[in-house]
Amino acid sequence: MNYDWDWGAVGDSWPLLWEGFKTTLLATVLGTAVAAVLGLVVAMAGRAPSKLLTVPVRVATEFVRSTPLLVQLVGAYAVFNTVEPLTIGIVVLGIHYAAYLSEVYRAGIDAVPKGQWEACRALSMSRRRTWQAVILPQAVRNVLPALGNYAIAMFKETPFLAVITVQEMVAEAREYGATNFVYAETFTLAGLIFLAASYPTSLLMRKLEKRLGH
Repeated sequence: MNYDWDWGAVGDSWPLLWEGFKTTLLATVLGTAVAAVLGLVVAMAGRAPSKLLTVPVRVATEFVRSTPLLVQLVGAYAVFNTVEPLTIGIVVLGIHYAAYLSEVYRAGIDAVPKGQWEACRALSMSRRRTWQAVILPQAVRNVLPALGNYAIAMFKETPFLAVITVQEMVAEAREYGATNFVYAETFTLAGLIFLAASYPTSLLMRKLEKRLGH
């Protein structure tokens, strides 16, 4: 069976997909910011001396990592149904990836040579000053490539936001395709936009890895 490609549909759907892409990009940028900050907080909380803090943090982290993102989105949407869906999506994405980034941060912190800790103690530096001036700058430098890779992964998972009525790019493509019966054109265009946005970022992350000596 032959299929006649409709270039007109590509042009007509472009404005809608572009608007959807803006939503996709916004969710990715803000979600990554939430994940980066929260992941660091979780990683540091996991190193606290009190089990009253470390145990709940570990349980919560494992729960998030062991449940699908789709389930988390639907559950959050059902509980917080008065909140803007995009806000729910951003927060859930941030929390979901924070659970993974916390392990990345932990590995980065563990990679800091023990001599650095000992030098800080020898200089009588406070715990806060040790973290701020010595440990965290080195740990974050170690994990920057991984942070970038997780940001790309989050970008490609934003279509899940459609289940909570967020009109991101794939949702726009599906809606236009259903209305005009041109699924191939709209989904292909959406895929090409994803590729055009994520591939250069992936190359940038590879260069960053080489520059940082990973």
